[in-house]
Amino acid sequence: MDPPLVTRFAPSPTGYLHLGHAFSALTAWQRARAAGGQFLLRIEDIDIRRCKPQFEAAIIEDLAWLGVDRDGPVRRQSDHFADYGAVLHRLREMGVVYPCFCTRADIAREIAAAQSAPHGPDGPLYPGICRHLTPDERRARLEEGREFALRLDVGRATAIVGSYRFHEERLGWIEGQPHLYGDVVIARKDTPTSYHLAVTHDDHLQGITLVTRGEDLLPATHVHALLQKLLGYETPRYAHHRLLADAQGRRFAKRDQSLTLRVLRQAGASPQEVRRRVGFD
Repeated sequence: MDPPLVTRFAPSPTGYLHLGHAFSALTAWQRARAAGGQFLLRIEDIDIRRCKPQFEAAIIEDLAWLGVDRDGPVRRQSDHFADYGAVLHRLREMGVVYPCFCTRADIAREIAAAQSAPHGPDGPLYPGICRHLTPDERRARLEEGREFALRLDVGRATAIVGSYRFHEERLGWIEGQPHLYGDVVIARKDTPTSYHLAVTHDDHLQGITLVTRGEDLLPATHVHALLQKLLGYETPRYAHHRLLADAQGRRFAKRDQSLTLRVLRQAGASPQEVRRRVGFD
């Protein structure tokens, strides 16, 4: 028997919700309600410099106006840095995390000097400069107070977990590609987590059984499924939906102020009109 369906909507409060957010929230909410499951709201605000309380308040208000009710309390990621730090400690004890002291300029120079650089979904991959530092070299740089990020040693992680896969509703079973993003950043000196680490832990902690999100995040699932297997978490099912776009084919973004729910509400649009506009009659 399949477990009860639990899904979520997880926006970042860096601006007002737009029509693309409405489509994503309604997609997850409708799946949960149709199955008699749970729909959770998570506020992904680990970027404390860009995330604003007024945007979080607007997210909650706009969803209620749209008719999207939730189950249980809102989980705010910035309240749980200690949890992510504990998970990060587990990964460090496993020997799959290393400090990276490279600046963006360092990385760009290394890539430019290489005759060919592997590319991932977001461009050239990190070339692994600091992966090869000796323990003494790392210790010396840490004692100097050098700024650093923490990266996942994908090679070591893969050696531990072996092959893995995840299920995507539209595409079926997908074999994991652990090196797709290279040695991703999973924490920074002043923030003990990253999107990849936080979303993986939260989906586990909240018992998410179905992740519905935009198709632009499908490649990131290779990283999340790797972390899930590494940490002994269950891998949920995934359903990556299409991205809404304007008449010119550009995907909706927070820069499109005229398409935010806040502006549409102020212009007199009703919740039913917005729902119809994004394909939910």
